[in-house]
Amino acid sequence: MLSTTSGRFRRPAALIGAVLLAASGAACGSSDESSTAVSSATPTASADAAAGVLGIRDPWVKAADKGMTAAFGTLVNDGDADVTITKAATEVSPMELHEMTMKDGTMVMQPKQGGIVVKAHSRATLEPGGDHLMLMDLAKPVRAGDELSFTLTFADGRTQTFRAVAKPFTGAQESYAPGHGDSPMPEMDTSPPA
Repeated sequence: MLSTTSGRFRRPAALIGAVLLAASGAACGSSDESSTAVSSATPTASADAAAGVLGIRDPWVKAADKGMTAAFGTLVNDGDADVTITKAATEVSPMELHEMTMKDGTMVMQPKQGGIVVKAHSRATLEPGGDHLMLMDLAKPVRAGDELSFTLTFADGRTQTFRAVAKPFTGAQESYAPGHGDSPMPEMDTSPPA
């Protein structure tokens, strides 16, 4: 499910997943309903979805008992301008935008400087072994089947909320320990859970 700070809801169109609010420079922050289109038809998408800055397809969170975990999914930008996510928030922990990168021949996790950019008319994938939304210092366990609410903040100040279900996932074998940005990560299976 997606919602924005405007709270407007529309019926889904024929396309799969959520379609984006046009994010052109002239329309940034516009409340013009004619620039908003939303659709969904996948089993993981809601029958009703709110207009959003980005479409968010197949969002999920790696279940974890404590410490850290991450949220993943596909971000879709059908707008005419690039969109930059500068912050993410959830009720169960503080969050950071993270990336995986090579340092001295080793894969390491670190904060994503400049935010996560979703180019105009394209997609960005949040996945194990790549960019992701990092949940830090969990206040409570995130169990398989739990549904968490996330709020994204964009460079232009707009916000968008979406929900994601927690799933068990052991494929990446991440080590989310203190100092994780400096720690090497073992080889990762980036296949999403079933």
